[in-house]
Amino acid sequence: MRGETFLATARRVVDREAEALGLLAESLGQDFCRAVDMILETKGRVIVSGMGKSGHIGRKIAATLASTGTPAHFVHPAEASHGDLGMVARGDVALILSNSGETPELADIVAHTRRFAIPLIGVAGRPHSTLLRQADVAILLPPAQEACDTGIVPTTSTTMTLALGDALAIALMEHRQFTPEHFRLFHPGGKLGARLSRVGDLMHGAAEMPTVPAGAPMSEALLAISQKGFGVVGVVDDTGLKGIITDGDLRRHMVGLLDRTVDEVMTTRPRTIVPEALAERAVAVMQDAKITCLFVVAAEDSRKPIGILHIHDCLRVGVA
Repeated sequence: MRGETFLATARRVVDREAEALGLLAESLGQDFCRAVDMILETKGRVIVSGMGKSGHIGRKIAATLASTGTPAHFVHPAEASHGDLGMVARGDVALILSNSGETPELADIVAHTRRFAIPLIGVAGRPHSTLLRQADVAILLPPAQEACDTGIVPTTSTTMTLALGDALAIALMEHRQFTPEHFRLFHPGGKLGARLSRVGDLMHGAAEMPTVPAGAPMSEALLAISQKGFGVVGVVDDTGLKGIITDGDLRRHMVGLLDRTVDEVMTTRPRTIVPEALAERAVAVMQDAKITCLFVVAAEDSRKPIGILHIHDCLRVGVA
């Protein structure tokens, strides 16, 4: 019985917030477009500020903007009044969040933007509030009931503000044609950074690459396999990578192996990859072909080997 009550509350909260997001989507108009244009035109940073729950949402918005190509940082309004206003300079644009639009702690930072002609985007839930009246661009959140029945806990309002911040970030990102490669520059760590790692970042270079010349005896190939430790050796000629010898090739030619040349044992037209490819793509190729190594070639239409990638190199950084 108690569990059913909990579930009913949870569903009511989610339904109210989902409804509020629908209202927000319908309410967006030219003020949103003006805000995006204002940020695009700025030569400085987006300074995000807010107090209380709006401040927590502001920190996330600033982080999302910064990670998607729009330089931004969060300035706490109380700290701003004690010296951090120096972080807000001409050339910046301020994004100030307040559900009521009357948060007293925001007074100094709002006044600072007015004094130094710093463009101000205000986001609030009350029309004609001080924040929206002072803002160069005023974005009014639609009237929506908070998730709690008392209406005093910032829930629906903060969800709308967060979604609005995401909408700004994605609109800016898409306009700037921000690619996964750009994204990786700001996310080198963790699973996300690993997924966006390139083959060229992980591969072993020419000095470690196991190769033998075409026509070489198999004894030379076995020595290269043993010394380099990749379990394979590439066969090269003047045109580039001619073939590859793997453990499977060795087993198939076990009888009289040392009497053969590498050309007789190798597999021709081996799978290769380019250094610009994502490591995740390399893993997919290796899994599909049931192999553990890929030679890296200079370009898609090139056979010139410039390195080698082992599946363990990918797994070591979290690409799986």
